[in-house]
Amino acid sequence: MTRKLLVAGNWKLNGSITMTNDLIVEIISGLPSSKNFDVAVFPPSIYIPQTANLVGGVVLFGGQTLSEHDQGAYTGEVSGSMLKEFGCQMVLVGHSERRAYYNESNQDIALKFQAALKHGLKPVLCCGETLEQRESRVTEKVVAEQINAVIDLVGIKAFANAVIAYEPVWAIGTGVTASSEQAQTVHAFIRSLLTLKSDTIAPLVPILYGGSVKGSNAKELFSMQDIDGGLIGGASLTSEDFLAICQQADKLSQ
Repeated sequence: MTRKLLVAGNWKLNGSITMTNDLIVEIISGLPSSKNFDVAVFPPSIYIPQTANLVGGVVLFGGQTLSEHDQGAYTGEVSGSMLKEFGCQMVLVGHSERRAYYNESNQDIALKFQAALKHGLKPVLCCGETLEQRESRVTEKVVAEQINAVIDLVGIKAFANAVIAYEPVWAIGTGVTASSEQAQTVHAFIRSLLTLKSDTIAPLVPILYGGSVKGSNAKELFSMQDIDGGLIGGASLTSEDFLAICQQADKLSQ
């Protein structure tokens, strides 16, 4: 089964009007005119309307999170329908920073995943273990609990229109990258977990790797059987670094 590579940039809490304009224009101008891989950006929500006006259908875009609620007295939240109204195609769900800093539980994230689907957004379900959990050898247990909480709520068929991003928390923004073999091992485990539920859906689901991906290691990571691209943090904030990763995806997609 051939899955299209996806290079996705999570800008996190970074950006300005000028940066958004310059970065997207530079990315678009630096991409090959015809490409067999997808590119997406996830700007802070306040810059989504600007992003929508700039991407011209060349780059996908989405929100960094969403509320499980459609509307109501939830100050500061953004609903799936709001993201959809501004043209978002995707949304991150359950990023490790949301889990750690905002105490989002597996059950909370399952509800957000469900809300994304309800409003026609493709959820990018983030999962991964901390350094303490890896050293305690419970990586597979942690990842399985994170994914199964979503499957239990929405069912495996929902994953036909979803992406999974494996991000070992110990490798995010630290400069430390899981080796391609370490990453592939967890990606293969995730694929096997999905296969237990459906051997027809499992091969369709793109599984991205996130954690200090750079132009220098992207080719090796993306060459692994079950690694279908990357969810890029720091390297997505400059066009040079982001395009270096895209160039490796392009080579592998020929």
